[in-house]
Amino acid sequence: MGTSLDIKIKRANKVYHAGEVLSGVVVISGKDSIQHQGVSLTVEGSVNLQLSAKSVGVFEAFYNSVKPIQIINSTIEMVKPGKFPSGKTEIPFEFPLHVKGNKVLYETYHGVFVNIQPQKGKLTPSPVDFTITPETLQNVKERALLPKFLIRGHLNSTNCVITQPLTGELVVESSEAAIKSIELQLVRVETCGCAEGYARDATEIQNIQIADGDVCRGLSVPIHMVFPRLFTCPTLETTNFKVEFEVNVVVLLHADHLITENFPLKLCRT
Repeated sequence: MGTSLDIKIKRANKVYHAGEVLSGVVVISGKDSIQHQGVSLTVEGSVNLQLSAKSVGVFEAFYNSVKPIQIINSTIEMVKPGKFPSGKTEIPFEFPLHVKGNKVLYETYHGVFVNIQPQKGKLTPSPVDFTITPETLQNVKERALLPKFLIRGHLNSTNCVITQPLTGELVVESSEAAIKSIELQLVRVETCGCAEGYARDATEIQNIQIADGDVCRGLSVPIHMVFPRLFTCPTLETTNFKVEFEVNVVVLLHADHLITENFPLKLCRT
């Protein structure tokens, strides 16, 4: 006696927002009739936090406090105990997506150390002009050994709509050393923990080359980066975890000098 059960959602893209109604059908198929003790359907949504392997043992209190954070939980009884006939039976259902208490229904997201289950926000443009020289670099041990260079640039906004590209331009005004490559590196920063301490892990999720070889001095190099849909989400900050994003402008010179300028980003879905 083979019986199968399937849940079909009416909305093809399976994207829902808080307050909307989740609807579909439960399909039960079998060659023979089958007795049952009732059918119920549960919708659950949670945030799961975990430390990276390198942080294991550092924050023992973290493991005791970081339990899955439940943000939605709802159960409905669909069918009372009885008997399903042979063939296919379809049972329709509807669920209003209401969160528990004052919780927020975060956008579904799967990172390396944070997995969460949409939110909208207001966006204020924040353009950034930058200048990179040997004197502006941080964490440099032997600044005097660096070749002289002057790089100017502009990001149209570090507050970004996640569905629109990060844009701007970069100009190499001068450089004593030849340039090998100019790249944009998108980094996701996941922080999670409790009052006893926090663990922070940064992961490169995208790297694109915007210039190859010794670019002409004074030439405007466009900056254009599309945010990868599967590896980004709106910037989040809660009591127990944060998901943030940064972009690095990376210039590789001959003689293996690596120049990096970091810009925090705020991603938002409007």
